[in-house]
Amino acid sequence: MYSMVSPGILAAGDTETPTVWVLSLEGPIGPAMSDYVSRKLVLTGQQEVSAVVLRIDTPGGLDSSMRTIIEAILASPSPVIGYVAPQGARAASAGTYILYSTHVAAMAPATTLGAATPVQLTPVPVPGREDPGQQEDTSPPENTPENLSRSHPTLADKAVSDAVAYIRGLAQLRGRNVDWAEQAVAQASSLPAEEALRENVVDLMAESLDELLSKVHGMPVSMLGVKQQLDTQNALVIQLDPDWRTELLATITNPTVAYVLLIIGIYGLIFEFWNPGSVGPGIIGAICLLLGLYSLQFLPVNYTGFALIILGVALMVAEAFVPSIGVLGLGGLVAFVAGSIMLLDTEVPGFTVSPWVIGTLATVGASVFLTVFLLMNKARHRPVVTGPEELLGSIGDVIDWQNGAGRIRTHGEVWQATAAEALSVGTRVRVAGRDGLVLKVEPDTGHAAERQTS
Repeated sequence: MYSMVSPGILAAGDTETPTVWVLSLEGPIGPAMSDYVSRKLVLTGQQEVSAVVLRIDTPGGLDSSMRTIIEAILASPSPVIGYVAPQGARAASAGTYILYSTHVAAMAPATTLGAATPVQLTPVPVPGREDPGQQEDTSPPENTPENLSRSHPTLADKAVSDAVAYIRGLAQLRGRNVDWAEQAVAQASSLPAEEALRENVVDLMAESLDELLSKVHGMPVSMLGVKQQLDTQNALVIQLDPDWRTELLATITNPTVAYVLLIIGIYGLIFEFWNPGSVGPGIIGAICLLLGLYSLQFLPVNYTGFALIILGVALMVAEAFVPSIGVLGLGGLVAFVAGSIMLLDTEVPGFTVSPWVIGTLATVGASVFLTVFLLMNKARHRPVVTGPEELLGSIGDVIDWQNGAGRIRTHGEVWQATAAEALSVGTRVRVAGRDGLVLKVEPDTGHAAERQTS
């Protein structure tokens, strides 16, 4: 039986007891997970750890994060035991590469690994597989442009070729099945634990951590070219769960969270520039924008999509200042949605922006744009209530009048006025124009008609 304790709790006199660290590689493999595993493996050299058990249960992840973890495993001062567990777990896609790189590979019953083909935007041609509806053409190819273009490798071919070479190198390093490793990449093959053991893809099966440590005790491993034996008998097992730093990094590098932070940051700064001195939107916007940009540097960002988001927001804001009859706002909405969809250049599970979030933010943006457009359209048709133009059409009464000129009272003010026809004191007049401080008036026939009718 092996004892499980918390980090840092070691009894006096246990300095010669072998210590085993257990790390958990669960969920999509991203920047936070690679940082967590890499930091812990570096510390094993300082803590004299006998072995590290890397418990794996992942659907895959980002290529850059996977390679960071593999590099840390290959340079680890302590042996790393890859363990696909618990039952029902999987080491798919990037998890297969990581399992192949470990010094000892183990699986629990009812677990799987494989399907390690790089995710592409277009279907990857599988070597050796032909369309069953076509017969093989054994005639020599002609040197036509069509045949030459078919023989030229595509980006998908190059990605698969690179991945095959990478996993073959790991299989050769650890003495595992090289041919199946290539099939896992080129043909997306998968294996359950029992077949993986039979095909020499993994080294052993174990139902529990205790059984795993018992079976690996005394196994020879190569550490940076030096042979040594694993010492896990009666080991002190320490579970090292992800710390707050890892949890924080995992949260902000979630593509959906990073996207929302980016949009909040942009809108916050826009509101601050729109209402200088409000302070709050500017501070919140700046913090969210910096966090969003920090997150995006760890993710495979499509900068065209990022530019379209900025352009879309700018066009929707410009609609509030430029009378474009909705053209700018509609164009901005289209650019915003297109950029949001294109923002992350990957289809890796767990590293795409939720379409529901994109739809929600696009709807909110469209609602704001439509509200501003309707309010501005309404404001354009309202009568002028301030400035010199506000006097035009105003009604007043003649106070005194002589020789085509005189004074009138309107809006509680007395103005000099002129008219093209004779007026008498008390006549209701309407302001028809203005020349400096002198108003041009004419009889208000509408009010005169009302008086006659009454």
